[in-house]
Amino acid sequence: MASPPSSSSSDSSRDELADLLQRFMESIAGFSARLPFPVDRQRLHSIATVVVLTCSIVFAWKFLKAPRQHRRRQRQAPEQFHALSDASSHPSTMVQGLEAFSSSGGSRAHDVVDDFFQLTIPQLVQQKFFEGRKVTCRLLGIVLEETNPDDLQKSVTVKSSVLEILLEMTKCCDLYLMERILDDESEEKVISALKDAGIFTSGSFVSDKVLFCSTENGRVSFVRQLEPDWHIDTDFEIVSQLARFIKYQLHISLTRPDLPASNVFCSTSLERFIGVPDHC
Repeated sequence: MASPPSSSSSDSSRDELADLLQRFMESIAGFSARLPFPVDRQRLHSIATVVVLTCSIVFAWKFLKAPRQHRRRQRQAPEQFHALSDASSHPSTMVQGLEAFSSSGGSRAHDVVDDFFQLTIPQLVQQKFFEGRKVTCRLLGIVLEETNPDDLQKSVTVKSSVLEILLEMTKCCDLYLMERILDDESEEKVISALKDAGIFTSGSFVSDKVLFCSTENGRVSFVRQLEPDWHIDTDFEIVSQLARFIKYQLHISLTRPDLPASNVFCSTSLERFIGVPDHC
């Protein structure tokens, strides 16, 4: 009778463990990178042992509470072992069975890791705007598809990708939206588009929190008067002017210009800054 390929099996187990640990550390690094403040890498490394131990306990608990389909697969395991024992006289068949069983278990573990580190949109919003008791945000190019005031005279379209984020922001922040417009009709179109998108369905957000002005300086004045914890804008000059007055700012830009201050962050979109997965 041929002996089982123990060395191959142990190598496979070690590879799976190494892969899981690598995925874990990459997730931790990604989490720290999404925080809206600088992280001391050395301090992060020094507490890695505590983090790994804590998360390992939670991971074990999550793994033991795997979904029903995973438990059904576990109940099928004896049948797989029975098939392996029947194939003990055929080494090649046994190797194939062991590989299939190992692959099933590894896939299940990877699924648990993915589920464990997948944050919901409310969690992502609260994580980014952790000190955002009051937030002001420009409409053009961030909430709306349109990018300049002239476009608002023709049509107004709310970005579908930012809608859920905006609704969550109205729940956890005192949110104010603002924009420069050229005429009263543009204001009516913006309010109508926001209403149709369901922005005002949240009890804490009303149309009075959508502010309009006729100049860019008017938007600066709005922000200075409201004194928000966060301001979000696409205009680099306005972001630069407000840098010494506002605690945090987010500059939305397709390019990455030199940031005017350490309290200013840059992203290509609000969705990208929040860290919303592509499939959401």
